[in-house]
Amino acid sequence: MKTIDRSMGLTQWVLLLVLSVLWGGSFFFVGVAVAELGPLTIVALRVGLAALALHALILLLGQRMPRDPRLWMAFFGMGLLNNMIPFSLIAWGQGHIASGLASILNATTPFFTIVVAHFLTRDEPLTPARLAGVAIGFGGVVYMLGAEVHEGAVSHSWAQLAVLAGALSYAFAGVFGRRFGALGCSPLVAACGQVTASALVLLPLALTVERFWQQPWPGLDTWAAVFGLALFSTTLAYLIYFRLLASAGATNLLLVTFLIPASAIVLGIFVLNERLEWRHLAGMGLIGLGLAAIDGRPLWWFRKMAYAYRKARREGAGR
Repeated sequence: MKTIDRSMGLTQWVLLLVLSVLWGGSFFFVGVAVAELGPLTIVALRVGLAALALHALILLLGQRMPRDPRLWMAFFGMGLLNNMIPFSLIAWGQGHIASGLASILNATTPFFTIVVAHFLTRDEPLTPARLAGVAIGFGGVVYMLGAEVHEGAVSHSWAQLAVLAGALSYAFAGVFGRRFGALGCSPLVAACGQVTASALVLLPLALTVERFWQQPWPGLDTWAAVFGLALFSTTLAYLIYFRLLASAGATNLLLVTFLIPASAIVLGIFVLNERLEWRHLAGMGLIGLGLAAIDGRPLWWFRKMAYAYRKARREGAGR
């Protein structure tokens, strides 16, 4: 069995940064596409194109998709929780709020995951440190939502709640996805199966509900955003994600949650001309503090640096 390197080398750090840009870029791509396409159409194209790309990759690697009905039922369940629900809710939410704010709210996924895993699994209890992190993180969310409600921005409040509901769906997907290991399914096949199942449901739904062909034909920028969303933020991101999961472990992958809002905010401000309020940045700070409390490593790094500093001072004083 391959050993997981929890300290992470240079290659893994680079891949982690690339993954954060790809996932942060998804909020940018949706922010571009939502101006001319409906949320269901965006999501249907995203999973449909990603499914085609992943199927092509599986063929190139000489693998085959399974035919076991039980496995395909799991694919549809994972597709519902990990693609259909969150992608659609977040895309709809981005029609009303900035992509940077959506990425900040999406960073609450680990908090929801901890709570869901506590009640639905036996090996991930809610420890005091995790409970403190969840409380701090949700405090940031309440602060941002409370300001919107106080100012009467109802549509913005519903949009933020939609993104939070998407994050909750991701949390259930994280717990649900644990069964694929027991079913003997490789990560690449699992990724291909879930986006394929999602496409089979979303494509006819989008065609029936939104009928995008009856609207003005989208411009080149919109189509470029859709292809970027499907090929870079979904297909390539899945491949990097599963490589990191195998080599660095799920705990190290939590670090990507700290980094996604940074790239999404930068792209939103400098490319989409979006603007975030100070309360959004303050809320992001509380969410980041909550994630740090859960992960534990920032505190460990601080203690390590403090110890090294004290040691250097003692050695300097002894000369």
